[in-house]
Amino acid sequence: MVRIVANEQSAQGTTEYAILVGVLVVIAILAIVAFRGKVTELWDAIASGINSL
Repeated sequence: MVRIVANEQSAQGTTEYAILVGVLVVIAILAIVAFRGKVTELWDAIASGINSL
């Protein structure tokens, strides 16, 4: 009986972790899409800084 409860709690924790990771991925994608111009600008600045070394 104790093992069944422990397994259910472990499965619930895993499910909650998967949902959290999924939400964070969606937020990251939305942020990248929303700030595409700024991300491109930042990436170009980093690339030119590295190339100037």
